[in-house]
Amino acid sequence: MHAGKGIAILERVWPVLVLVVPLMAVVVLADLYGSVMFQRTVTDALIKIVLVVGLYIFIGNSGIVSFGHIGFAGIAAYFATWMTCCAMMKPITMTGLPDFLRLETYSLWSTALVSVAIAGVAALVIGLVLMRLSGLAASISTLAALFIFHAVYANWDSVTMGRASIVGVPTYVTVWVALGGAVLAIAVAWLYQISSYGLATRAARDDEVAAQASGISLYWNRLIAFVLSGMVVGLGGVLMVHFQGTISVNAFYLNLTFITLAMLVVGGMRSLAGAVVGVVVLTSVADVFRRLEAGVDLGAMRLSTPVGTQEMFLAALMLLILVFRKDGLMGRRELRLPRFPGTGQGREAP
Repeated sequence: MHAGKGIAILERVWPVLVLVVPLMAVVVLADLYGSVMFQRTVTDALIKIVLVVGLYIFIGNSGIVSFGHIGFAGIAAYFATWMTCCAMMKPITMTGLPDFLRLETYSLWSTALVSVAIAGVAALVIGLVLMRLSGLAASISTLAALFIFHAVYANWDSVTMGRASIVGVPTYVTVWVALGGAVLAIAVAWLYQISSYGLATRAARDDEVAAQASGISLYWNRLIAFVLSGMVVGLGGVLMVHFQGTISVNAFYLNLTFITLAMLVVGGMRSLAGAVVGVVVLTSVADVFRRLEAGVDLGAMRLSTPVGTQEMFLAALMLLILVFRKDGLMGRRELRLPRFPGTGQGREAP
């Protein structure tokens, strides 16, 4: 009886464990044996996992593609910057900040929590309006929200320094901190996915009419997913700015939007495992071609590829996946517990 209960619990947490354990193994190897460049690559990939998993929480469960979530990452990143950055520079260069931000600095961890909460509030305010829409109209409206964020922050010189970069942001995000963020994002996404709210949101995704006839509120369930997704993406923004040590408004615009969406599409938009796999695959391919563009020594010969090969190969890879696996590498499946004869375990994860 106890064995059966243990197997049931293992089945429930397996989709999270099978994603987290390999990530932990990679981080251990990178920390013990990896070069500084490799550690930075792994850290950047883990931060991308936070961003893409955050996107998955809304896009994967609601079926609505959002182009605006990177704006929430930018909002959280800028707020974290204002609370922790450059005590000598802020009073001179960011005169439009309120006194509690312009004249004070705060602890890093409390700042992260507040910044994530601010991203959630921004998602709530925007979601209250946009979640009344569905389909293509909702997607286009999220893109409009991203344009508004970029226009405001790019021209708010007294607060964001406009299009200039803010430097001197404390850098405390190591590969282990990034791993903690990735594990937290994956756990939150899975808990939401197996909750009644996640189930209701996916039911509305698959058949809106039937869901409404069953008493499911499309608006409120999508709003919950939108806010939670915005908070997780905001966490990714905080990790990103405290990893790079600098911030500019263009860092949270179209380039980051499309690369994170591409990672989600390649892995599988309707699978948590797909969100993680998409980041790992595209990051690995991009890193290989980045090294080839810089040149690799093979004995007496130096091998290099033309600049731009990385983008061409990634585009070709995405086209092939969309043509032959339109639902991404993982499709709609989660990684499940292996079956063992006679135990009855290994059922499909929800």
